[in-house]
Amino acid sequence: MNNQPHNAAVAAALEPSGLQPRGWLAPDETSAPRLASGKTAKAICLVGHGGGRFWPVFRAWHRKYPDIADPLDAWSKAVLEPVAALLGGEAVFPSDRPWQPFQQWAMAAERLKPSPLGLLIHPHYGLWHGYRGAILFAGARRDDAPFTSAGMTEPQPMVVHPCDACSDKPCLSACPVGAFSLSGFAVSDCRTFVKTEAGTTTCMGSGCLARDACPVGREYRYGPEQIRFHMAAFV
Repeated sequence: MNNQPHNAAVAAALEPSGLQPRGWLAPDETSAPRLASGKTAKAICLVGHGGGRFWPVFRAWHRKYPDIADPLDAWSKAVLEPVAALLGGEAVFPSDRPWQPFQQWAMAAERLKPSPLGLLIHPHYGLWHGYRGAILFAGARRDDAPFTSAGMTEPQPMVVHPCDACSDKPCLSACPVGAFSLSGFAVSDCRTFVKTEAGTTTCMGSGCLARDACPVGREYRYGPEQIRFHMAAFV
């Protein structure tokens, strides 16, 4: 592809994994990450998921490698590295140094903003989405789909931010220990609670009550097994 990616080609290569392109950026020279060749990336394709469509694929892979450390990160690399190579790009991941500004990339590429819980909220997926990595390209993208061209120092606001239209903010009142507020997230209070009997039977068993209280994107809510996996990783 001569380092000039099409969104359709990226989507097709990711399809078997259940992942998808989650937005594109054309970074400016001062914020662009560098490729192994030393060149700066001209295009960044964020890769992730909305909902849990990737979960059956990951689960089947994990059964083959039950003892691997950080299985979701390892699976993401097993998927994205060959896809990036096929498309003439290079994959980078949130778990690897040097740390890349994935949250800033996501806010710029998809015009997202953080919810009161700190998680980025999507207008369709709500809080049920994530980013597994990104593919860096040395050439500019050639198709006509939306392509954000901006530095990553200032996120672009959504046209309509779901939380701005939500007056009740049920996510802030649903936590049994009040770990979430407009001033931040009391991580220690949350982790202490989920280790109790009450926390084990609620948040650890069926998911964070605060996250579950958000009405946006309910149809994309993760399945029980995926929720328990993420909760166990958090603790």
